[in-house]
This record gives sequence, structure tokens and C-alpha cells, in this order.
Amino acid sequence: MAAAVEIVSFGYLHAEPPTAHLTIDLRHHFRDPHVRPELRYMTADDAPVRAAVLNTPGITDLLVATVTAVAAFASGPSAGAITVADGCAGGRHRAPVFARVLAELLQAAGHSVTVCHRDLDKPVVQR
Repeated sequence: MAAAVEIVSFGYLHAEPPTAHLTIDLRHHFRDPHVRPELRYMTADDAPVRAAVLNTPGITDLLVATVTAVAAFASGPSAGAITVADGCAGGRHRAPVFARVLAELLQAAGHSVTVCHRDLDKPVVQR
């Protein structure tokens, strides 16, 4: 069953996670492009960042599992939009790349999708 889906990418180091039906925490299990100096000041808008994130083992499986989870929410008895929040440390690398690919997969599955990148344009978090 198709649903309206809102995807919000964010950085945990900027503010609390947004309210969502499903929150994906990308911080601890997936490579952080921030640790590579040549990628640190880039964002998900840059091809090297997208490649680094999407070539991380397990990320494709998590994307597919998230599509399945959204389908489960969509088939539930309560109608309404489904919100998926996905976060990384700063919200500039992993989370927005994940959000964009997830949006493509969900659209291909027939869902109506909007994407918001809460922290993509915020300054790099110095850790």
C-alpha cells in the first residue's frame, strides 16, 4: 500500500532527533566521511561523499530494510503520513546520502516522498 512518507535527515550533535515513526541512527555502525580530511568539509551534495557512504558495508541492506519497515507502517490500520528520521553525527554526510537514496527507493515502490535535510547546511561540527 502506498503512503505519504516524509524523510528527515539530521545530525545528533546539533539538536534532538525529530519526532518520527522510525528513527535510523547511522553514527556507530557506518563509516563517517568526516574522519577523512579530504571529505570533512564536503557534504552529501559531493560525489566523493556519496561514494564513501554508499560503499560502506551494510548500508544497502539497511536501506532495503527501511523500505520494508515503511511498507509495514503503510499497511497498518491507521492512515496517515509516515515520518522516517535518519541521523548521523553532524547531518552533512551519512544521513543526507541515506535519505536521498531511501527517497528514490520509496518513490520506486510507489510512495509519495518528501525529504528535508535539517542540518546539511550547518557548519562542520568539530569533535
